[in-house]
Amino acid sequence: MEFDLKNIMELSRLSSRGVYGKALSDITTENDNTIAVVADVMTSSKLEEFCKKFPNKFINVGIAEQNMVSISAGLASEGYNVFASTFAPFASMRCFEQIRTQLGYMNLNVKIIGLMSGFAGGYLGNTHYGLEDIALTRTIPNMTVISPADCVETYKVIEALKNHIGPCYVRLTGVNGTPNAYKEDYSFKIGQAIQMLEGEDIAIIATGTMVYESLRAARVLKKNNISASVYNFHTIKPLDYNSLDKIFTKYNFLVTIEEHFKIGGLGSAIAEYKADKKAPPQLIIGIDNNFEKAGEYSYMLDKADLTAKKIAEKILKNWRK
Repeated sequence: MEFDLKNIMELSRLSSRGVYGKALSDITTENDNTIAVVADVMTSSKLEEFCKKFPNKFINVGIAEQNMVSISAGLASEGYNVFASTFAPFASMRCFEQIRTQLGYMNLNVKIIGLMSGFAGGYLGNTHYGLEDIALTRTIPNMTVISPADCVETYKVIEALKNHIGPCYVRLTGVNGTPNAYKEDYSFKIGQAIQMLEGEDIAIIATGTMVYESLRAARVLKKNNISASVYNFHTIKPLDYNSLDKIFTKYNFLVTIEEHFKIGGLGSAIAEYKADKKAPPQLIIGIDNNFEKAGEYSYMLDKADLTAKKIAEKILKNWRK
């Protein structure tokens, strides 16, 4: 799809999982090899339209997430391009062994869509928060791990996965009305980071919903005479090492921001890569490794200091020119 202001605004009214359902329905044809598998989350995956259009391409396995992965693996071994969806914590934790052995080890063409990752579960609480999914899935050989910045990028990710071969985990963050980081069309490629804003002093590397918050934080920093570049690292595995090498050379301070535990996420992945290189100091901004009392999405982001104002405050406190 080519995006203009009108359809970008239309997508922005949906949650990322709503866009997932729309995108999968749009890119699928009656004669292709696409098939959707869900663990009793047709409504949550917004796949009602897909099911009506392609009833023979839709399988609901019930509340049996591990079986969902096993069935998806079997379908992929027969040549199908499988999109399997359930809530992010169940996809990444309950199904970890199946994903590791049946998808990663066998290198099968299954795309796991983790719905409502980060704090998107709101009042459903810690059992439904997806705060560990990057840490888990990126350890699995052959896995691609993607965290789209917004609804527009979610659509582009699903389009790209139509022709991508191999196991993939996509974490969908944000809720209905979460602002779009993108206001116009752009080129998307799996594994290729995107510079969103040009600056001179520091580099902010973000993923998922934190791309938008980072752009807003950069405006706050500008008022404090700090010029920040903002990069969207939508693909966490494989990391865009070429872009990282350029960032390490250009800037004297690096900030990573994610709606995920600080342990094991994007910040950890970048720290691992730069450990044996000449690279700038790094500030990892993410979620502390605690179980917090549940609340609505915006409240949880604020409580975790993942709003633009609080992000800027942390950077101002830690940056020394």
